[in-house]
Amino acid sequence: MPFVIALGVLVIELTPAHFIYTGPLLVATPALAAVTMGPKGTTSAAALALVISVTTATYNQAWGTLQVYTNFLALALVSLGSFITSSTMQTRRRSELDQVHRIAVAAQEVILRPVPERLGPVRAASLCLAAGTGAQVGGDLYEAVQTRYGVRMIVGDVQGKGLSAMRAVSVALGAFRVVAHCEDELMEVMNHCADALRREAAVPGAYGEEVVMEGFTTALMAQVPDDAVVQLVNRGHPPPLLLHQGRVQALMPSSPQPPLGLEDLITGPPAKPESHPFVPGDRLLLYTDGVIEARNRDNDFFDLREAMDRIGAGTTPAEFLHELHKALIRHTGGRLTDDVAMILVDRLDDEADEADEADEADEADEADEQGGGAAAAALG
Repeated sequence: MPFVIALGVLVIELTPAHFIYTGPLLVATPALAAVTMGPKGTTSAAALALVISVTTATYNQAWGTLQVYTNFLALALVSLGSFITSSTMQTRRRSELDQVHRIAVAAQEVILRPVPERLGPVRAASLCLAAGTGAQVGGDLYEAVQTRYGVRMIVGDVQGKGLSAMRAVSVALGAFRVVAHCEDELMEVMNHCADALRREAAVPGAYGEEVVMEGFTTALMAQVPDDAVVQLVNRGHPPPLLLHQGRVQALMPSSPQPPLGLEDLITGPPAKPESHPFVPGDRLLLYTDGVIEARNRDNDFFDLREAMDRIGAGTTPAEFLHELHKALIRHTGGRLTDDVAMILVDRLDDEADEADEADEADEADEADEQGGGAAAAALG
């Protein structure tokens, strides 16, 4: 609107209609720009108004009149006040947005707790990055637990953002954390999560009509038993990547299944978990689509396989994810447009397993000795 007004003033002043007094209209352009356009837009509007004032005064040979200098003085005062106002408003809005974003990220971190470094036959690490666009958190979810059936993991992505997405995340994770220890079939664990989301969506007023009609959740579950395999159940989620002897391969499902919430699209017989070799020394990466859909300034997607190939094989799971994080930030220039969640697990061999158990026993003994010494000193 400020630039439209400035253009209108220019047309009036350069035509026979220049007898119309346009000074107040031109002076108002910086004030209008300050409402929504920020300091840069306000400065641009003020500069354009100044150029038009000089041009029209020269064209109409109005230099030397009191009216011209009054208009210039008014334009200068309004421009200065508008710039200060827009700068103050922008600073306040940014501060409020940062505060709300910090609160949202803190709430997300409460729900998405880090996975333990050691789970049965695997070493593990997790990573969760919140997008830097706005204060709404996304719907990424992950969890890894050790059960009597093996290590069970879930990675998923709820459609949408904000409170409704976080509510669905808490429902899915709550169902997984309980049922993962009870059901012996991995497919039944997935079905229980789907049932929990369906029951939650059926609560009157819990979600908007758009979420109820179009909402869905992609999910991937993995189970690492004592055998050298990994069992997968994939419901519309990006396939996990297996790093085996320096080669990265995607574990694609042989019979793709729709996401949770779209069970009406399933027409064939019930799917079963698919098994893939997962031997000692292998690495398995579970991730959300925020990783592979991250773009750079040239609109190129992030090449996750290539990034995994470049990372050294001697890194720990936490170090590996840290290197992936740095590669992702370099690719996007530090501007993530979607949340990112990843779980990485290393399959241990028997020797590494025994060494870890010995280290844990030594640490426990050392802690007991220190505790005993402190107690003795306190009694003394």
